Amino acid sequence: MKYVIIGNSTAAIGAVEAIRKNDKEGKIVILSKENHHVYSRPLISYLLLGKTTEEKMKYRKDSFYTENKCELKLNKTAERIDVENKQVILDDGSYESYDKLLIATGSSPFVPPIRGLDKVKNKYTFTTLDDAKALESVLNENSRVLIVGAGLIGLKCAEGISKKKVKITCVDLSSRVLSSILDDESSEIVKKHLENNNISFYLEHQITELDEDIAVLDDNTKIPFDVLVLAVGVRPNVSLIKDIGGKTNRGIIIDERCRTSIPDIYAAGDCCESIDISSEEAKVMALLPNAYMQGECAGMNMSGVDFVFDKAIPMNAIGFFGLHIITAGTYSGDVYFESDGKNYKKLFYSNNKLNGFILVGNVEKAGIYTSLIREKTPLDTLDFELICKIPGLMAFSKETRAEKLGGVRK
Repeated sequence: MKYVIIGNSTAAIGAVEAIRKNDKEGKIVILSKENHHVYSRPLISYLLLGKTTEEKMKYRKDSFYTENKCELKLNKTAERIDVENKQVILDDGSYESYDKLLIATGSSPFVPPIRGLDKVKNKYTFTTLDDAKALESVLNENSRVLIVGAGLIGLKCAEGISKKKVKITCVDLSSRVLSSILDDESSEIVKKHLENNNISFYLEHQITELDEDIAVLDDNTKIPFDVLVLAVGVRPNVSLIKDIGGKTNRGIIIDERCRTSIPDIYAAGDCCESIDISSEEAKVMALLPNAYMQGECAGMNMSGVDFVFDKAIPMNAIGFFGLHIITAGTYSGDVYFESDGKNYKKLFYSNNKLNGFILVGNVEKAGIYTSLIREKTPLDTLDFELICKIPGLMAFSKETRAEKLGGVRK
């Protein structure tokens, strides 16, 4: 059996480790358009902050590929798939044949069509290690950095470059920062914290025109800058499947076994749509834990073991300048809420289950809330009032505590 994996990130690692549980000898080839050992993408901002190193960013040790008998081919871009002959055609004209194929191509930065963007010399995105290194190379003390986007990528970039003593301004069309995961009140807490760390915002605005070093907003405000960072979001890389008639929506459509609509082709990670069990809707959930678990699921099925991954939920665990944020699930139903202006908690529940939560500041025991969502735990089996105020095992029944602490199952 020959397994080919397109992409060299978290989902690929999950797949390799799963395949090797079941098939010790089958050939595994990994095709990567980057030129790096597998690394943890969320850490690129910490590299710029000086909180980590390229060595510590590695997602697995140097010997991973040899120990797992993988052939890693760097600087190789998959151009198309020849389904009839079961081959992946590469950008250099060569090809790689496969018996089972995994698409783990992730996503690419969306570059908005702003008039004059072509005139800007120092413009960057911020999703890969090479992006971070390229951006760092042009920053000087007092550089004026304009970040387009006040979401996860834009704000992590802002934090990452903050120690360079640069002037940072963020522009976003939304009325709040982190608009995809926070509500109005929690967003305001985070925004004030970021402003206290010298990040300026122009919210509910967009750039209508760019000159070489001037951005013009929709109200004619002019913002001078030296470096432009485009961080308005990403788009899943679906073309390899879409071009051969496979089912795609915003992402590649997969089933609970990570199979695409094309026989012997699987997909995992940020390029996919899967079912969010908290809302029962299909969506792209670009999260490192989901990517690994999807890769693992794909690898198990590719190597002949029936395996289902059906516990995906949207979840984010991030921090900015010491302020921690964890969110998960969907924000619908009745609400439990508490806030003291610095710490913020909002839980959403209905139909006897927890649907989602927002925690800012004190995020201790967030894992208990996440478990309740993933397992769809009936709320009438625990002391929900207690768990809202003080999440802990004491809110569970005696039997459940025994199971969670000692692995006891009736």
